[in-house]
Amino acid sequence: MKFAHRLVLMLLALIAASCSAVAQVSAEHKTQHIIFVMTDGLRWQEVFSGAEVSIMNKKNGKVANEAALKKTYWREAPEARREALMPFLWTVMAKQGQVFGNRDKGSDAFVTNGLFFSYPGYSETLCGFADPRIHTNDKVPNPNVTVLEWLKNRPSFHGEIGAFGAWDVIASVFNPERSKLIANAGWDPFTAIAPTPNLAMLNNLKAETPRVWDDEPFDAIPFYTAMEYLKEKKPRILYLSLGETDDWAHEGKYVEYLDATHRVDAYLQALWEQVQSMPEYRGNTTLIFSPDHGRGKAPHKWKDHGQRIPDSKYIWMAFLGPDTPAMGERSNIQPLTQSQIAATLAAYLGEDYVADVPKAGKPITEVLPR
Repeated sequence: MKFAHRLVLMLLALIAASCSAVAQVSAEHKTQHIIFVMTDGLRWQEVFSGAEVSIMNKKNGKVANEAALKKTYWREAPEARREALMPFLWTVMAKQGQVFGNRDKGSDAFVTNGLFFSYPGYSETLCGFADPRIHTNDKVPNPNVTVLEWLKNRPSFHGEIGAFGAWDVIASVFNPERSKLIANAGWDPFTAIAPTPNLAMLNNLKAETPRVWDDEPFDAIPFYTAMEYLKEKKPRILYLSLGETDDWAHEGKYVEYLDATHRVDAYLQALWEQVQSMPEYRGNTTLIFSPDHGRGKAPHKWKDHGQRIPDSKYIWMAFLGPDTPAMGERSNIQPLTQSQIAATLAAYLGEDYVADVPKAGKPITEVLPR
């Protein structure tokens, strides 16, 4: 009987310790919601140094009014230039969170898939590893499970997940037929939730707006669609991919590329201010921001990316939220990889993605609670 009594006491002690450990983990991880925004092919050079003077002309950037462009985005100091281009990133995210990828300051971030174009980059980011089967931009269902699908299937995970994209292939990255995730991209109308007047208008714009690109509308449409979904459904995770930064760069139009970058920054600010105004999100939301790949150097190769342009492997990433120490722009640190973002996203929610997917990149510990 004494042995049985001691065994019961031991079991009770173990249960108490286990509950204490769970409580400790919960207390350490304040993040309950994730907003993850990606913008296609935005170079690290503009992110960290602002507009580049060698492209701000007719020859290299198809600029019609150089004086007007320089008035808007040119400043003598790179810190002032980058803030003029991306004020939210540099006055809020960098000051209250962390930004990686300034190669001029010993902070490398890079793609590991070796291809340096979109579908492989999105898949690597969202799955945590490069897959040689993902070697084109064809609109085919992703054979890999993204971290968002993995989280959705966790017993401890509760809440909706919504993914929105400008580029129509973004939906394929999430393989919604298998994953059952809400994934809306390209010109497809968004019908996954009950229609609102704003959603009806956005769907009409998709149907009626002249198409500059066959595979995606302007960024404003997926952004406002995602914002409407956020306000209506209050998802646990909201993912948004924007595309104009890549499209205008491929066309060699530097004014439009810079303006698209500036709008992306404004969309980040709008999302952040929206969630801070909502009691469900205030104080428990982390914002992640990154591209799918980089681009070549100025003044000529900035328009392109891919295997023939090795510099397009370099990217950047930014994190802001209640669990991220405010260490600002990072310098002289170990290189980071795109493949680490998936596990980092899961870790913010207290989940160990690498334990289940060992080939995924490890979480970025610098941005997680300590």
